[in-house]
Amino acid sequence: MKIVPSVRVFAVTFTAAFSIIYVLAVEYNWALFSYAPATRQFGPLVTPATAGPTMYWYGWMATTAIGAGVIAGLASLVPEGVAKRVWSGWSWVVPIGVLVAFAYLLRGYFMR
Repeated sequence: MKIVPSVRVFAVTFTAAFSIIYVLAVEYNWALFSYAPATRQFGPLVTPATAGPTMYWYGWMATTAIGAGVIAGLASLVPEGVAKRVWSGWSWVVPIGVLVAFAYLLRGYFMR
């Protein structure tokens, strides 16, 4: 089975873009929607709950998936000659770098 270069570029770009956008969405709270489990209500963007805590994780994942999909879709339109030069290692290097970034962002939880 032969993998089309544009699919390979999409997969590598999606992985790298998803990791980067996710860390930005968490840091700057770019949630597409919010969920309040106590009242079982969804709200647009970052909506504070009327009772109990608010969950933003679902909104962060939606924001990240849409953003990474758009970026990867645009990247898959590059010419085949450029697509063959995309290093597949980016799909591992970038998420590992994001793990280091999260460790830095959450250092307060580890240092207590």
